[in-house]
Amino acid sequence: MPQQSRNWVVSYISAALIWGASFLFIAVSATALPAFGVAFIRLFIGTVTLFVIIKVKGYKIPTDLDTWKKFLVGGAFMSAIPFTLFAYAETHVTSALAGIVNSTTPVATVLAILIAFRSEKITRAQWFGLGIGILGSAVLIGAWQGFGENDPLAIIALFVATICYGFGGPYVRRYIEPKKLPNEVGAFGQVAGGAIMVLPFYLFAAPEKVIGAIDIWVILSMLALGIFGSAIAYVSYYNVLKSAGSAIASSVTLATPVVAVALGVIIRHESVSWYEPVGGAVIIFGAAVAQGRFKKLFRS
Repeated sequence: MPQQSRNWVVSYISAALIWGASFLFIAVSATALPAFGVAFIRLFIGTVTLFVIIKVKGYKIPTDLDTWKKFLVGGAFMSAIPFTLFAYAETHVTSALAGIVNSTTPVATVLAILIAFRSEKITRAQWFGLGIGILGSAVLIGAWQGFGENDPLAIIALFVATICYGFGGPYVRRYIEPKKLPNEVGAFGQVAGGAIMVLPFYLFAAPEKVIGAIDIWVILSMLALGIFGSAIAYVSYYNVLKSAGSAIASSVTLATPVVAVALGVIIRHESVSWYEPVGGAVIIFGAAVAQGRFKKLFRS
């Protein structure tokens, strides 16, 4: 038991560190590549990494059209669209702010269930958490002063990205998880589907395939995004899910903003307005409420 506990704790910390650091890697990569380029290359590297893992473990990749249709939709919402939007936004806002906004994903999931997945009942705690999350989002962007010094389109892109995650999660649970695929195969299909969706946009919609100098830091950042952020982190996440349960696994998204802010401030010397961490804290509290971490407060 101690060994098992230690294993999932290591996986939990790994996922939080990798996904939190991803915002730093995106910011570095976006100095040399357009948003579509950052998204496609990280997804391509992630696809290759997961393919190798699948072959080593001896799993089979599904070939039926229905499964791949679902992979494409899941890949669009969970990878292609948000990865592109985060890369675009981080050319206008700090990686720290992007990481904080990402913490709204559990709140966005509640919105998605309300709009598109009504078969899932919304609890009182989720309603309350949704309200807190919306309030925190307003504080986060400094709503009393418009968007402050931030580019409005970049802020909108960040929130649309988290909304995509919000819709993607329930979609994957409803349409892909019932297929009982190994976790690595499901992640491979999602990442590969995202790469397929982004590729034509990178080839034909991006006016320039490279927008800056590709130095060693850009290369290392893209490799980190692909190998770790788009592949290994999923393996770590699913290990936590199996060993410790969904409640603990879902809380990984609440830890990533701390890593993103710390790396942004320490490594990139980014400035953080007082209301950004305050708003982030409110959002994280709202997300925790929505995820049922304060059930005793909402018992009838």
